Amino acid sequence: MKQKPEQGNPSSRDLIRGVMDACTNCDICRFMMDESCLFFPELYRLFDKEKEAGTNVTDEELKRLASLCTLCGLCPCPNIRADILLSKAARVREQGIRAGERLLADVQNACRLGGRFPWLINTFLSINPVEKITKRMGGISQKRALPRLPKENFFSWAQKNGLTRKPAGQPKAAYFAGCTAGFLFPEVARAAVAVLKQNHIAVYVPPQQCCGMPTLLEGMAALTRQRVQDNLRTLLDAADTGFDLVCTCPTCGFFMKKLLREGAHYSQAFQKSVSAGADEIRVPGKIGKEGYVSLKKSIYGDLLADNPNFSAIDPMARIALSEKLSDMGQYLERLHLKGLLDTNLGRINNRMVYFTPCHQREQNIGSPYENLLFMIPGLDLIHVGGDMDCCGMGGSLGFKEGFHGDSVRLGQPLAKKIKAASPYAIVTDCLSCRLQFRHLLPELPVYHPLELLASAYKNEKTIIRP
Repeated sequence: MKQKPEQGNPSSRDLIRGVMDACTNCDICRFMMDESCLFFPELYRLFDKEKEAGTNVTDEELKRLASLCTLCGLCPCPNIRADILLSKAARVREQGIRAGERLLADVQNACRLGGRFPWLINTFLSINPVEKITKRMGGISQKRALPRLPKENFFSWAQKNGLTRKPAGQPKAAYFAGCTAGFLFPEVARAAVAVLKQNHIAVYVPPQQCCGMPTLLEGMAALTRQRVQDNLRTLLDAADTGFDLVCTCPTCGFFMKKLLREGAHYSQAFQKSVSAGADEIRVPGKIGKEGYVSLKKSIYGDLLADNPNFSAIDPMARIALSEKLSDMGQYLERLHLKGLLDTNLGRINNRMVYFTPCHQREQNIGSPYENLLFMIPGLDLIHVGGDMDCCGMGGSLGFKEGFHGDSVRLGQPLAKKIKAASPYAIVTDCLSCRLQFRHLLPELPVYHPLELLASAYKNEKTIIRP
């Protein structure tokens, strides 16, 4: 639905044009992001064409340029990402959003609706003409296989098993599953619960909304902010009552630990909390460490501002969530370092490759799952992919008709590295990567690290492809 323009808001064209001008002024990403990104190569191509031909880049070219950003987090400038997102939100205000784009981005509501009768939805989608029509209506590439709905999603399972009630005692963890594990791959979320329980940690699954990343990527700013507010309230309430906060989706973690936090330290609320002076901006010298760096407001005041995509949301709550939430691998590794992790793991006699996804790498937490998986006897684990490798899926973007080809092209170099390792299976903690690998390398099963750990705890001799 098209919304009325808000006075004082820059246009989507001006915002993305501003990104182009800023990036071509710097030029660093022309070479740094040449093979790992779709956005920057196109940006420089358009700029070079404009200079050589003397003709301005068109509105349609700028719109497509904005659509190429998958928010992988690999680029070095947070303000560039923020402006790309602002341009997408402005486009939705100006032009509205197509029903297919809204459906793809709103995984939560689409799966909740379809999850009422999963067998019926799956039966219809197994009929070839019906599946083709569904894809055409949703703007989905005909080359993409639509994931089938499970018989029971994780949230229904959690409720049946009493996990939606707060347990007493310690230690206890509040688990944020995310939409993909919650609705499409509940076996991953159930494995997370099994691993926590194996380590004598009581599990609570609080009420939760989609983290907000898919809707943010499509410019659905109001819906994103609403869901962020809901999650902040329930998760911080759980943390305040003694729960450790954990998540298994690296995209959810990247969004809640890094994106939401960006710029929050420059807010008036934070500056007041650290007693900054009238001409001073105080920011942490290092995340999670004591001490602050003091900057002159008169010099940096116009440059250092809260992220405009989230500035309407309490910055202190955003910082608190970022500090309290842990990636599940990071959480389990901490237990291990304290001598509290059960290391009685059965053998898994397989050769597998492990890929650390972009959104996990961007959290700067090392490779905790890889360290944990090395403890499984018999598992021959090979790391694939470098710091700039990306599967190219971009969440729901990879399903879109206009993005599918670019998505595959971006993921092919990584797929070749995986194939060259001749593994039995692929291991990665990102379920978007899982979807992409199933598409690019359908002969290889794909697992979440927690599925391997849960299997090893049960002393299963090998992992069998489902």
